[in-house]
Amino acid sequence: MTRTQPFNVLFLCTGNSARSILGESILRQDGAGRFNAFSAGSHPKGEVHPTALALLEDNGYPTEGLRSKSWGEFAGPNAPIMDFVFTVCDQAAGEACPVWPGQPVTAHWGIEDPAAETRSEAFTRAAFERAFRYLKNRVTAFAALPIERLERISLSAKVRDIGRMEGASFSRPDVA
Repeated sequence: MTRTQPFNVLFLCTGNSARSILGESILRQDGAGRFNAFSAGSHPKGEVHPTALALLEDNGYPTEGLRSKSWGEFAGPNAPIMDFVFTVCDQAAGEACPVWPGQPVTAHWGIEDPAAETRSEAFTRAAFERAFRYLKNRVTAFAALPIERLERISLSAKVRDIGRMEGASFSRPDVA
């Protein structure tokens, strides 16, 4: 995958309000210059979860421009060509995804939905902090890969392995 321009990475989830948003923001900052990060959902909620935004801001990550949007925005002819597409929720991984132009490398990086936590604000914050930590670990491992020097099949295996790191909601290497 030799190239001089940044790699385009799309994080997918069903609602595009929490996990995919966290992934987009973390990679946007930690992979700046090397990656362009995007996120979308199969059934977007239309707004970003406020706890996701607060957590990102508290950790010094960008929130400007983050919005809940449909994956259809990235499947059309005028969309950026994706090099990588990562599903971060089990439901989106099981859905029929659009055909992505350019045949991106795909993997499932499933993490439990922090927005599903409803016991209290403290439990919700803890669930978001856990999801943030798991996504940050995955993004760090991904950004450290020598992408430009890896064959596609090896690269595919490595990004699938990243999805099986601590916090994986389930492991299905054939999904995404």
